[in-house]
Amino acid sequence: MAKLPSNIDELVEELAAIEHQRWAHWQQYMHSEAARQPDGSLVIPADLVERWERQLKTSYDQLPDDERKSDREQVMKYLPLIQRFYSSERN
Repeated sequence: MAKLPSNIDELVEELAAIEHQRWAHWQQYMHSEAARQPDGSLVIPADLVERWERQLKTSYDQLPDDERKSDREQVMKYLPLIQRFYSSERN
């Protein structure tokens, strides 16, 4: 089993901050696409529900390239931090 970095707690916190930013960005997008109801609830348009349900049922390697590109863009937000921690553990 790989040895965990000595500063794993710091890594987890920084990754969690990136994850929160990713989630907040997604929620902002969802809210912008949905119709707000008088009671404050949101209704997601049927075409988005259809697309997202298709994506939920599709493995990454079966997604169209434009959808995989979106996932890769999200991963790129994590890489600088992972690289920094990886290189600090090797030194």
